[in-house]
Amino acid sequence: MILTKKIRLKPDEYQEKQLWKSAGTARWVYNWTLDRQNENYKQGNKFLSDNVLRKEITQLRKQEDFKWLNDVSNNVAKQAVKDACQAYKRFFKGVSKYPKFKSRK
Repeated sequence: MILTKKIRLKPDEYQEKQLWKSAGTARWVYNWTLDRQNENYKQGNKFLSDNVLRKEITQLRKQEDFKWLNDVSNNVAKQAVKDACQAYKRFFKGVSKYPKFKSRK
């Protein structure tokens, strides 16, 4: 028998804002990772590993245009890269369909 508990989060205004920022950052990083993998594949190169892409994200964080990436935890970006790479690998193994870009909806 599996026991489950339903929990409702009631974040205050600041926490809610941070949650939305985290979700937006994760979506952007996921889409950016898929785009990088697509570009790389079209050029005939091998799959880019999670580590390479995470290092690129770290370099992006240092650029003036992408300072907003520093507003949330680094773990958000790390997990988004990991999820996108996993989806891409599963597609090439024939386990799932091509990964879709995430929208704001």
